Amino acid sequence: MSQPAPTTRPHAPAGTLTRRSWLQAAAAAGATIAAPVLAQTRAISITLPWVVNGSNYWPMVGKELGFFKKRGIDLTVSRGNGSVAAAQAVANKQFDMGVVFFGGTLVNMARGLPLQALATVGYDSLMGNLVLADSPYWAAYAAKTGIDLTKVTRQQLDARLIERALMDKQVDAITAIGSSSIPVLDSLGVKTRFIPWSAAGIELYAAQVIARTETIQADPGLCQAMVDGILESVVYTLKKPEESLEILFKAQPEIALTKGGKENARLSQGLAQATMVAPEAIEHGMGYSSIPKLAGMISLAARAGALKADAKPLVPEDLATNRFAGRIKLSAAEWDAVRRNVAPYAKLVGMA
Repeated sequence: MSQPAPTTRPHAPAGTLTRRSWLQAAAAAGATIAAPVLAQTRAISITLPWVVNGSNYWPMVGKELGFFKKRGIDLTVSRGNGSVAAAQAVANKQFDMGVVFFGGTLVNMARGLPLQALATVGYDSLMGNLVLADSPYWAAYAAKTGIDLTKVTRQQLDARLIERALMDKQVDAITAIGSSSIPVLDSLGVKTRFIPWSAAGIELYAAQVIARTETIQADPGLCQAMVDGILESVVYTLKKPEESLEILFKAQPEIALTKGGKENARLSQGLAQATMVAPEAIEHGMGYSSIPKLAGMISLAARAGALKADAKPLVPEDLATNRFAGRIKLSAAEWDAVRRNVAPYAKLVGMA
């Protein structure tokens, strides 16, 4: 625990950046600095939604740069096997926290699992249809306002095979998460077009930081430290994307050794970052969740049949809390720089 400040201080030498002047400079730059929270170092585990890639690796960046260590956290980062399974693993106490797509949290909370999102990182799950760049399916879609499902043959494929099916022209289109499938195909030299469902109002949040409700109630200091560490990591990747990728390649050298691995990571990072430029984060600070939007997403999921008829009724305020969000902010100039950086990726998924 820090000691009380003395009533008088010696003057700092000329040219020395004092803590006060450092905080003032940070505030002038539009940043909010979160101080360390935990008095003693604690070992904490977090699961990612899937394999480590450019769309989810920021906890690893923060671990390498000491963002968690300075907050008293010895962090272990593990890969997941899908958002639904990752959320279940958190609920079952296999991990302290998780980075999970909103859909995974929604489904599990409807099943009665005691979870809640502490922060939202990505604001568009990038659900959509993916077609080859020269596919006639694109022209058909562009010529109509919708697709007549009675004239479409749908096939269920293993998640590991869907990109190959499109690449080999076994199917005309696939339903996909843009930040996952586009990098896979593009890194293999296959150009595609993405048809975002969000353009038709089918929107869900993407990555969120989740924890068990008992952890939130009993250990808010840990929750704040973890959220601050993760969001500081996210901001670092937004401001320094190339440096961040080098940290990823060092931590996961197999990515650089895989054919197209580096390009896959670069694309998945850019696409995920494009979803972070949202009014919630810009106006309220990093991690903020819109409760009214969550209510709409619950309604959408119910209408779409994603929630069973006997599912637990969901309350938007229970899905996410803003208690730990909004402490870290970017200035208008910093957001402008982020927009410029992600513009090519936003164009790939119809966001620009």
